[in-house]
Amino acid sequence: MASQGRRGGTSGNNEGILARVSSTVSQSPIVYQGKKVASDAAYISKRLLKSTGKAAWIAGTTFLILVVPLIIQMDREQQINDLELQQASLLGTPTLPPPNK
Repeated sequence: MASQGRRGGTSGNNEGILARVSSTVSQSPIVYQGKKVASDAAYISKRLLKSTGKAAWIAGTTFLILVVPLIIQMDREQQINDLELQQASLLGTPTLPPPNK
């Protein structure tokens, strides 16, 4: 019976040691610094993604507002030039080379 009491006391003592070691490790300055660095890295990553998203939004809307209408207008002008060239060839008028800009 004395050995059973000793075993029970030893296992209870081991759990106490594990709890104390775990508590000591979790309160360690190294663990604190690691948590702080991880928190700072997460914050910086979040801010970077947010600002990158804003920059992508600005670039995308600027492209849609300025560049797409320009592309459409250039395509229309090319179609008109092709149509005029086709009409001139059907009517038999001599074709002039397009002026160099």
